[in-house]
Amino acid sequence: MARLTFVGGVHPHDGKELSKAKRIKDYVPTGDMVYPLSQHIGAPAESIVSKGDRVLVGQLIAKAGGFVSAPVYSAVSGTVKAIEPRRVVTGEEKMSIVIENDGLFEEIEYPQIPDYDSLSREDKIKIIADAGIIGMGGAGFPTAVKLQPKEPDKIDYIIINCAECEPYLTSDYRKMLEEPEKLIGGLKVSLSLFDNARGILAVEDNKPDCIELLKKLTKDEDKITVKALKTKYPQGSERHLIYATTGRAINSKMLPADAGCIVNNVDTVIAIYNAVIEGRPLLYRIVTVTGDAISDPCNFRVRIGTNYAELVDAAGGFKKTPEKIISGGPMMGFAMFDLNVPITKASSALLCLTKDEVSKNEPTPCINCGRCVEACPGRVVPKLLAELADRHDEENFVKLNGLECCECGCCSYACPAKRPLTQSIKSMRKVALSHKKK
Repeated sequence: MARLTFVGGVHPHDGKELSKAKRIKDYVPTGDMVYPLSQHIGAPAESIVSKGDRVLVGQLIAKAGGFVSAPVYSAVSGTVKAIEPRRVVTGEEKMSIVIENDGLFEEIEYPQIPDYDSLSREDKIKIIADAGIIGMGGAGFPTAVKLQPKEPDKIDYIIINCAECEPYLTSDYRKMLEEPEKLIGGLKVSLSLFDNARGILAVEDNKPDCIELLKKLTKDEDKITVKALKTKYPQGSERHLIYATTGRAINSKMLPADAGCIVNNVDTVIAIYNAVIEGRPLLYRIVTVTGDAISDPCNFRVRIGTNYAELVDAAGGFKKTPEKIISGGPMMGFAMFDLNVPITKASSALLCLTKDEVSKNEPTPCINCGRCVEACPGRVVPKLLAELADRHDEENFVKLNGLECCECGCCSYACPAKRPLTQSIKSMRKVALSHKKK
């Protein structure tokens, strides 16, 4: 079996054994649903409902606010209770539509979609845009925009990120096992948008069952290849996935399309299938609820807008009070101080840990061991970048390629002195990128 990979990276304990054998369970929400108008990169969506309006499952409640934006749909029936700022997983407050769930789940009639082979490229992209699909691996970039590069004839590969390299997460793994036909179908729809593209299903080799299944289902597909990747974090990072599967390199000044590639996540591609083949907008996503503090780790099919606290109860609650709760995985997720926040299109997991090992670490002076450099997949010197960030030296930070950091956390993980390198670099990158935009 091939072991395609990149230079650098780390091998954290993956913790996937807690939930990987658990089939996806449908969760039916009972409480109010909250829909932030900004669940994606780009302009916030614009509400088209008012307080007191009754809405149905599948009804448009917010239209796209621009080209780089995405509409929002209600996943329940009920009454619009408020349009007001609500807290999200990052701790920010974002303008949101709050719907009082009536528990009836009355649904609209979806339009009949013609066979996708009879649709034009523009028609397919419009369906994907209108369905509100974004990058569901966490990036949140509107998918229809990604599928409209300046030079579509130069796209050689549609790469599906099936790596799921973040520890503890198993939602993509379960999707590949339980809905492989939709995954392949969504990839075929994507390939139909580009005359010269071939499809790659890129799976880490710690998922041999997925690799075997996908190879079996694509054995007669001339334009689709299944590639086994070496199990290593951050194998699913866009830049490193492209390099591992095609040998092409990109940097922070480039888009994947500049290397002839488009990368999408498993859940995103299945959402494309649901939109173009079944005519359904994005209403659900798969969320892994896991960690040693959870009584019954599970993978849930969740209606977007559901409260995180409800999912904890659905997973049996806490068997021990967690010291750390994270939205997402331990390497790139957001620490949470309140479970009373909504699941959005970009939510992937809720990780609840009995011990907060990171907070107990006391940073000590750098010993110049070079482990951060060895681990860095961006091939920069994290120790120097962190020092420049701590001194607010933006000019030299940029000169030393600080913008090439992908914020994966490998340097912090590898550092024997337990220095918060990623956090320092991330803060300075945010400042530098904001100045660059201006």
